[in-house]
Amino acid sequence: MKSRDKKVGMSRGVLTVILVSSLLGLTGCSVQAAKQKELNEKIAELEKQKALYEKEQKKLEEERKREEELRKEEERRKAEELKPIDIEVVDPNTNEVIKTFNYILKDLKENEDTYKQEIQNWARKVARGTDTTKGYDQRMVPDRVGNDGKIVKGSPRVILEEEELVDKVVEAFAEGGRVELPLDVTESGYKKEEASQLDEVVVASFTTYFGGSPDGRNINIELSTNAINNVIVGVNDYFSFNTTVGPSDAEHGYQKAMEALNGKLVEGIGGGICQTSTTLYNAVDQLPVSYVELHHHSVNVGYIAKGRDATVSYGGKDFRFQNTTGAPLLIKAYTKGRSLTVELRTSKANQSLIKKGNA
Repeated sequence: MKSRDKKVGMSRGVLTVILVSSLLGLTGCSVQAAKQKELNEKIAELEKQKALYEKEQKKLEEERKREEELRKEEERRKAEELKPIDIEVVDPNTNEVIKTFNYILKDLKENEDTYKQEIQNWARKVARGTDTTKGYDQRMVPDRVGNDGKIVKGSPRVILEEEELVDKVVEAFAEGGRVELPLDVTESGYKKEEASQLDEVVVASFTTYFGGSPDGRNINIELSTNAINNVIVGVNDYFSFNTTVGPSDAEHGYQKAMEALNGKLVEGIGGGICQTSTTLYNAVDQLPVSYVELHHHSVNVGYIAKGRDATVSYGGKDFRFQNTTGAPLLIKAYTKGRSLTVELRTSKANQSLIKKGNA
């Protein structure tokens, strides 16, 4: 009996030891799990802090980059403001630079209207010339038929388009560069092959008389008449008496004679050429031309009715018209005895093209 009790006691002891050990093991696992959880929480917190740090660093880096970009942009802006703008104006005929404009962009932007006005003034001088320089604008010197029947070439009408030139230079304010002069060149409006037929038909004619005039005046009339004889005025051509005849001075053979000046008759070299321009005007006035310039004398003249004259003075008043008749014309001018006749002729083929006249 005692032996059995002893065995039972021993079994109970073993169970107690196992139970205690189990409890201790469970307690150890619980502690370990708690520590692991705490560790995990700390790791999560560290990762969170790390993410916040990295986010903050990224934000700082982005701000730094923006500041750097702003700094560089400011440097570029300042450099741009100090950028030199050079504009070269080129003659398209010679490819030579006739003018260089030098600006600083900042100054240019702040004073654009002032510089534009300066360019307009310069363009006007370049086009029309000054007292010391010849302008690009040139009146047409008409072709003529020579004594041998061949064409003697004149020169085309040239107009410098001032407004277009100013616009081109202003457009170049942005980057600079080269600007070509915008030249409008107009050749005479007739065909070479029709020149030999232009004297076939008289479409307008007028005669004045200078009987009893002094010899000097007669010579002046002869010279100016010869100067306009056989001149071709093509379709839409502009005719200038002064440009065609040229200077009426002693160097070109003109003599002293009485001429109208400031309401008085005075002696001057070239007196009498106004009778040539007047005779031409009265012939031209029978056709549908467009007058560009026409002046009357300050005194009455004896060879034409009042208001039917056309006074001229080289370097001053001129007689100019545009041939808007629809056909090319040939001027025939000649003296016979004491009469001066101007005829306007064209070919038979062109006669029907002439519009209704002014007469």
